[in-house]
Amino acid sequence: MQKSRQGGLRILFADDEAHLRDLMRMELPRLGHEVTVCPDGSAALKTLEGGLYDAALLDLRMPGMTGIEVLTQIRQTSPETQVIILTGHATVDTAVQALRLGAFDYLTKPCKWAELEAILGRVVERRDLSNKTTALETRLKAAEGSPLLIGETPVMTQVKRLIDTIAPTDASVMILGETGTGKELVARSLHDKSRRLERAFIPVNCGALPENLVESELFGHRKGAFTGADAHRKGLFEVANGGTLFLDEVGELDKSVQVKLLRFLESGEIRRVGENEPFRVDVRVLCATNRDLREMVGAGLFREDLYFRLNTFEIDLPPLRGRRADVPALARHMIARNAQRRGLTEATITTEALDLLAEHDWPGNVRELANMIERATILAGNGPILPEHLPTQPSLRPRSAISSPAISAPHFQVPDGAPTLRDIEMKYIQAILEKHNGNKPAASRELGISLKTLYNKINQLQHN
Repeated sequence: MQKSRQGGLRILFADDEAHLRDLMRMELPRLGHEVTVCPDGSAALKTLEGGLYDAALLDLRMPGMTGIEVLTQIRQTSPETQVIILTGHATVDTAVQALRLGAFDYLTKPCKWAELEAILGRVVERRDLSNKTTALETRLKAAEGSPLLIGETPVMTQVKRLIDTIAPTDASVMILGETGTGKELVARSLHDKSRRLERAFIPVNCGALPENLVESELFGHRKGAFTGADAHRKGLFEVANGGTLFLDEVGELDKSVQVKLLRFLESGEIRRVGENEPFRVDVRVLCATNRDLREMVGAGLFREDLYFRLNTFEIDLPPLRGRRADVPALARHMIARNAQRRGLTEATITTEALDLLAEHDWPGNVRELANMIERATILAGNGPILPEHLPTQPSLRPRSAISSPAISAPHFQVPDGAPTLRDIEMKYIQAILEKHNGNKPAASRELGISLKTLYNKINQLQHN
């Protein structure tokens, strides 16, 4: 089957005249469209059961079902398909009826090729607008943190330079870093500085997708592909066509989905769940993870060939504790943003409060700072943020507050230098791993935790 290039449509053409079917089969692909032809309305509806089409060109008078009857069925089963009625028996009444029932447009036969091309161009515009709307909704739901990469430390300057270098290309990028370091902001920067700026940016948290629906969410499905699939649905790859798809926590993808992702990266083609025919989309893939994918490859949990496909370039974001000099600028930026949202005019922060922020270890990184600043801004109202507006953990309290606790300690003796519960847990995990010679599945079984939980604890151990 002829594959459509970016911007092309998947078109279903139904007409009982063989020479018109042959004409459409030859000419529509020359415009970059993919076309399937049918001799009558019943065949058209059966074809629609097998997949989603952007447009359907229907003859008004065909054996069996009329174009109007087929239109009515399509509006119920595949509402995203734009229907164009073709007829040599034009009347005002049939035109009005077709439009009233939801037809996109109406052409009389013999129609002029330029008129059909113009109508198909408008279908492309409507489809792209729909995709952009879906992309915007997805982006608004997933948006978090600052929309800017703030920081002038040497490590952040290097990250920004790398972004400027690789953003104009279509190279895949793997963004590494602890949770909350701003990996999605890096992906947005790569998109915003690329030729895809005007197209969709779709962020997807792979770890948050229901396990049984991951493939459908990413690649789409046809009606009836599985229980609950009561309508055709586009996947996020289609929504991102022409733009960028950001796969956060890519290490959470199941092996079966990894295979389909690899196929796309190699061929540019995807296939909806329940469909046999693949089709092309133009999507740049960016990925992020806080896990060690090399280690997962060694454990057989992540495909090595996919790892190398995704890792053309690597951007490693430092934890916030590794760039403490950026904390004041980040804090002031977040204060200004929160003040603008709340209509505050005097929102500032004192030097004493900034000093406390700079001393904190920030286990939650930039996300933790953002949450802390939002809380402090609310408590401070229209005045400056003071030390007392910060949370009560020791590293964020004035020294006087630390020396005068409001609640006395429990009455039991703890020897100086005793290990913390975290230290004990981590030593025990290390001992079990050594016992099993680094075999993580075996270690996770003895520990009584999932393999995913074990990886998360190992990751905490390596970064703290």
